[in-house]
Amino acid sequence: MNWDRIEGNWKQFKGNVREQWGNLTDDDIDRIAGRRDQLAGRIQERYGIEKDEANRQIDDWLARH
Repeated sequence: MNWDRIEGNWKQFKGNVREQWGNLTDDDIDRIAGRRDQLAGRIQERYGIEKDEANRQIDDWLARH
């Protein structure tokens, strides 16, 4: 699946994002609004990881969906 589909169907994927990254708040998820760069930034903030690691996690998550 490509990111354009995630972005276009963000409301459907919110639950999956919450399951994967439970430290993200509802407000975080609403502000992300399907933007990958915003998701990576919030993951970095909430989990204290580097940008490369956040992007790797997103790629892994994307491959499963």
